[in-house]
Amino acid sequence: MADSTISDADKIRQKRLAKLGGLPTNSIATPSQPTPAAESVAPPPPQESQKSPPSTEANGNPFAQLGLKEKEPERKPTQIKIRPRPVSPAQKRPGDASRPRSKTRETESFEVWQDRNLRSIFRVTLNPEESGDSHGHSFMFLSSTRDDLGDGPPLLNTEILEGAITEAASHAPGNKPFEYLLTCFKRVSRGLRSGRFDGEVERKRETLREARRLCMSYCIFAVTMPDLFGEHVPASNPLVDHLLQDPECDTGICTDFLDEANARIDEDDTIKDALVRAAEELSTRLAGVNMLGDYRQYVGGMRNLIRYKKFADAITQSPMWAPPDIEAVDIETKTLLGPFFRLSPMQLDVARSYFSAPKTRDRGYIANAQNACRITLRTHQDELHRITDQIVRSGAGAKERMLDWFALCVNKNHKKRAMRVDYKIVSSDGFMVNVTNALDQLCEPFMDAQFGKIEKIDVDYLRRNPRVDISEETKINADQKTADDFFAVKAEGTSNFISEVFFLTVAAHHYGTEAAQERHATLKKTVKRMEKDLEGFDSERQQYANDPSQARSMQFMRYVIVWLLRLASRQDLPAKEQLQLPLPSEQPEVFRTLPEYFLEDIVDNFKFIVSNIPHIITPQQSEEILQICVTFLRNSEYVKNPGVKSGLVTILYYGVQAYHNHARGLLGDLLIGSPFAHKHLLHALMKFYIEAESTGTHTQFFDKFNIRFEIFRVIKCIWTNTMYRENLAKEAAINTDFFVQFVNMIVNDVTFVLDESLSSFAKIHELTNELKSSAFAALDEEQKKEQTELLESEKGKAKSYMQLTRESMDTLILFTETLANAFTMPEVVTRLAAMLDYNLDIMVGDKRTNLRIENAAEYEFDPRALLQDIIKVFLNLRDKPAFISAIVHDGRSYKQHNFANATDLMTTLQKLNMAPEEIAAWRSLAQRLAHAAAELAQEEEDLGEPPDEFLDPLMSELMTDPVILPSSRTTMDRSTIKQHLLSDPTDPFNRVPLRIEEVVADTEMRGRIEEWKAERLVARRGEKEAAAAAKAAAVAESEAMDMSR
Repeated sequence: MADSTISDADKIRQKRLAKLGGLPTNSIATPSQPTPAAESVAPPPPQESQKSPPSTEANGNPFAQLGLKEKEPERKPTQIKIRPRPVSPAQKRPGDASRPRSKTRETESFEVWQDRNLRSIFRVTLNPEESGDSHGHSFMFLSSTRDDLGDGPPLLNTEILEGAITEAASHAPGNKPFEYLLTCFKRVSRGLRSGRFDGEVERKRETLREARRLCMSYCIFAVTMPDLFGEHVPASNPLVDHLLQDPECDTGICTDFLDEANARIDEDDTIKDALVRAAEELSTRLAGVNMLGDYRQYVGGMRNLIRYKKFADAITQSPMWAPPDIEAVDIETKTLLGPFFRLSPMQLDVARSYFSAPKTRDRGYIANAQNACRITLRTHQDELHRITDQIVRSGAGAKERMLDWFALCVNKNHKKRAMRVDYKIVSSDGFMVNVTNALDQLCEPFMDAQFGKIEKIDVDYLRRNPRVDISEETKINADQKTADDFFAVKAEGTSNFISEVFFLTVAAHHYGTEAAQERHATLKKTVKRMEKDLEGFDSERQQYANDPSQARSMQFMRYVIVWLLRLASRQDLPAKEQLQLPLPSEQPEVFRTLPEYFLEDIVDNFKFIVSNIPHIITPQQSEEILQICVTFLRNSEYVKNPGVKSGLVTILYYGVQAYHNHARGLLGDLLIGSPFAHKHLLHALMKFYIEAESTGTHTQFFDKFNIRFEIFRVIKCIWTNTMYRENLAKEAAINTDFFVQFVNMIVNDVTFVLDESLSSFAKIHELTNELKSSAFAALDEEQKKEQTELLESEKGKAKSYMQLTRESMDTLILFTETLANAFTMPEVVTRLAAMLDYNLDIMVGDKRTNLRIENAAEYEFDPRALLQDIIKVFLNLRDKPAFISAIVHDGRSYKQHNFANATDLMTTLQKLNMAPEEIAAWRSLAQRLAHAAAELAQEEEDLGEPPDEFLDPLMSELMTDPVILPSSRTTMDRSTIKQHLLSDPTDPFNRVPLRIEEVVADTEMRGRIEEWKAERLVARRGEKEAAAAAKAAAVAESEAMDMSR
């Protein structure tokens, strides 16, 4: 400048330029299509001198290399027929292809060429009378620069170029110096890339390179020191504004610009600061945009930046990257990547837009909206994967910081799996699902179909300063002290990348996908309870039900299944061995101390998929689902949480439900045909059926019926295969106590649910009649409301229990038909007979009219079908003497006329669909029961009333096999205590734990009872004989008197 006094701004500028001055540039620009703006740079001649060494650009540009060879003698210019672009008419001469250039162009001095090209690049002039070029581009007159030249020639050159740039940028159109400098940079880059030069080739190239270097430097100044160009300081980062534009347009950040920045970032810290600040503002702006807005330009801008490893490394060092003190709810808006992962159709505004009025829309509209969601989300998640994958590949530092960010996301969101989630303090479901999906995709390279890299997952990862925080997580089968002791012993070495990503992904599934699915289940229940909020809930629910990431999530969970089975079984699965059960009795410590969510998330994930989208599961995946379910039900002691184990049953239950054209569901055919299932499934189901009696939760009473209902459904599905029946018979013979315990549970359940169902129907009948009576009309409103609510409560209870009653009776029929002996053991048969007698009395006895209710189909109640089921159980056991004896010993409910009534219903009234042979068998049973009842009555008459000391203290019946309980020293019948211990393993008199092996036979009491019975029978026989003799004597005396007459 002409002024001798240097302003503060100029001092700053000169200081920064001193640092930038003379910086070499070795970036290679990517070829792009020239625009008319490039025509102002003088077109190069077709040949170049080889005297100068080739520049960096020549080495990288194949067209420049070709130009270097064109001066070889054997090549003639006239042989070149095709030009890179047409020559303007003003430059074209007749016969130009065969003649050299005009003398005017050949004699143009370097200074004139330099001035002409710099004016064209920066669109400036030192001539006040020059307003533009021949292409119609306006030029800016640089008065200060012209004054600085004084009396010298008005030609631009690199010596005064800095001042010219400063003056031009200060007067940039629209007060946008960055945009002006960016367009200049693009023009000079195109000139370097496509130009050919006469004469002093390297000197001309160096001029353009210097112009480009200064353009880049001043672009950075426009971002970091905007006041250098005047008082009009932009409110936002201009670099961000142009990152959001198409890179191919005149004002978009192009590859050439980023290449130049990448080449100079190591020598110029301001470039790094500018790019990091741009990334931060890009993220901050996106935080206010959802998927309904134009979010793609932000994603594209970030992708353009992180394509360069140095940029990615710098961006991951931003204070915004992963601040350790950030709250979970702020991660998706105040970390650098958060706003990108926040974008999802699960955002409420987006969901409402996609699914407005879902209950009134037709199925086609809903299906189209779901497809649009899937496509949009899948595309965005692929973009997120490209971003994270590029960062991971950018170097060790960037990779570690990327893993740190993922760890921050999962560790800060532990409260997403709380009993009652406060969604105001945790990250959103959409954000966490995207995080999970990104990690899933990072796992894909090592998740091959043959599990070839599964050994690279380090089982000691959690003992080696893991990124994943599991300190407060419940473990699979270890208490907190055991886990703390185990993890206190640190493992040596360092964790590999595969292990890091694997354990992070499992945690992300727990706090991400599975948390979202849990919320989906809650929303479904809430919709049913709160009809007034149906529209709002349902529009959001649609998003959870149609997440396209489920298939990828399932693939990862499949890998976790195999890894867990390898860990628990200590077998080399699946490559070299087939899974063998049962598992070792000693559980591996590394398995026991794993966070419970390793198994819980598998259960939740496949429960959701099998129940909602089973069609995405392949046959191979079905095999693995079967293995994980059967393994940990068969070896239920490996898992502490009963909820996780019941989830395994639920997966099997959903798997046998029909869908589309699959009558047996997803897993039905597999369960019927799998050798692994034949060997282990039935035992696994029976074992958990027994365990469900006491789950340890406050809802265990109701939980057990839900669990057993699902087990019944699975058993009904597989019962068509006779192999299961054969295996069950072997099981009953080998493991008798276990099987008797299972049978006892079935009898208990059938007894309870039948009693509850039929009692509810009787109550419904009574209340319905009351509501129709005149007495109800006389009640006040409060009393009427109370009676009405009571009726509705009974209706709900009856409907629930009736479903379980049908399943229980079907199972009882199947098992009594196959294994009748198991149901006639002393500890079972008495209660079974009493239950059947009692319910037969309700169905055909004097009070059967109480079961007549309105709208019986509403409760799925079919009295005829229920009576038929009860009769079938009777008939299945009719040939067992113990069963006959138990029926007639039931003094409370056995009534001979009930069997006659049932016979009438089967024959005379024709209300039951029974085969003739079944009716004949029923009649035969009734006759045998009548005969046995007569014999029993005679025996009871002969014995009379037994002493109280000979009666069982619980059943008040004469003991036949008395035993002494070791702790309470109470004597009771063996069959009674065995029956009690099947449900409650304690002494019934003091609650001390008790096993049947601990009771002691009371031989003294048994001897006394037998002695008493013998004495009573002898005395009774004597009485009978005396009575018979007296009767005979009386008859003889009567006959003698008649003869004497």
